[in-house]
Amino acid sequence: MAIPVPPARDLVALWPEMLLTVAACGALVADVVTPRHRKQVIGWGCFAVLCVIFLFLLVLPPQGGSVLGGMLLADGYAAFFKALFLISTALTVLISLRYLDDEGSHYGEYYALLLFAAIGMMFMAAGGDLITIYLGLELMSLSTYVLAGFIRRDVTSTEGALKYFLMGAFTSGILLYGLALLYGLTGTTNLSAVAQKLAGLSLDDPALILAVILVVTGFGFKIAAVPFHMWVPDAYEGAPTSITAFMSAAVKAAAFAGLARVFVVALAPAAARWAVLWWVLAALSMILGNVVAIAQTSLKRMLAYSSISHAGYALIGVVAAVQAHGPGIASTLFYLFVYMFTTMGTFSMIILLTHRGFRGDKIADFAGLGYTHPLPAFIYIVFFLSLAGIPPTAGFVGKLLIFRAAIDSGFVVLAVIGVATSAIAAYYYFMVIKTMFMDAPTRDVPLSPSRPLTVGLAVMVVATVLLGLFPNVVLQAIEAAKIVP
Repeated sequence: MAIPVPPARDLVALWPEMLLTVAACGALVADVVTPRHRKQVIGWGCFAVLCVIFLFLLVLPPQGGSVLGGMLLADGYAAFFKALFLISTALTVLISLRYLDDEGSHYGEYYALLLFAAIGMMFMAAGGDLITIYLGLELMSLSTYVLAGFIRRDVTSTEGALKYFLMGAFTSGILLYGLALLYGLTGTTNLSAVAQKLAGLSLDDPALILAVILVVTGFGFKIAAVPFHMWVPDAYEGAPTSITAFMSAAVKAAAFAGLARVFVVALAPAAARWAVLWWVLAALSMILGNVVAIAQTSLKRMLAYSSISHAGYALIGVVAAVQAHGPGIASTLFYLFVYMFTTMGTFSMIILLTHRGFRGDKIADFAGLGYTHPLPAFIYIVFFLSLAGIPPTAGFVGKLLIFRAAIDSGFVVLAVIGVATSAIAAYYYFMVIKTMFMDAPTRDVPLSPSRPLTVGLAVMVVATVLLGLFPNVVLQAIEAAKIVP
């Protein structure tokens, strides 16, 4: 029996995923033959591949249309997220090169797992079918579970990864059950076909309501929305700091990419049902995430709860997307793009203080940093201002677009909650700034910079400032890509 070969057009559309697969397998092979003290060579090779693919993606934009019988979509929406994943993965490699040496955990499979996770994210963003999105989600999740517990000798890392895995496996089953119900209701897994079939069903169908609830639960865990956030503080605190940055930026963005495909396209006829659920989850995430963050003494746990609140802000755009051709999804995509640079920058600053035997992840560890190391302290201020949504940073523009989308779509109360909780967030961000500039150092904490980490931080802080001053660069790319379904 002959094995069918995909058309050449389909293979060309999949060139980023195929190149990443070859690079990931190459990293595994290189790990066998590369001495322990030369593992950075593998990282640099993966970084080069990511940069090349990103440049080719800019030069060769997608032509549009579906591939592999509608399983994948080669549209501007997918291209936008692929670029985001390539940038975040490349930045993760940069901040990991020295950090893994300090932790004594520099192994080649680390970079292979990063690339496999990025491949899964790309399939989620390009998925035109429920099966494709779920398979991409699982490839990303399985790779991230291992990366979260990569520091094998650290009990905290192992504990956080185990909690992440157990809860992730449980909610993946819930999501799969919800997708199976949608298939039972419609007889198809194609996103557009599901939408057409649902248009003829009653929104009061108990099976449809249950399916929506289960799918919301599954994606709610992946984006770390309240009340599916329980794993986040332990996983973020225990994971290698470079992976925490990767999870807070790339993994969250990938979950939103799949979420928008499923809800805004496939479940569009049932928007009246799921919009209420996401409205409640967005409000709870913004409130609980920001309030609980105030009481944290660990900087990583504080940023973990901050990440929960930012999932709530991004959800506002999804809720606003119930208005056809509204600005909701476009505002969410801009928010995720600028949030990537800001949140990865905050975790990278923790790596700057990390050295063998000292993790530098307590707020008290940053006491007096403004006097001993003014430039890093100033850079941290920029990241915190962006997270708080204060001009002229990129975070301000992101929140402005999100809140405007909510108001334009009639969700004024949700926008008011977002503004109020942003004020709460500013309080605990400024508490860290106050610690850096007004508290006396509790101990001598030398910085441990490296050239890759310095380059990565420079890219993040420059992007945080420039995208706040010139947001049209990204906004025009979003509009030109026609990412609004």
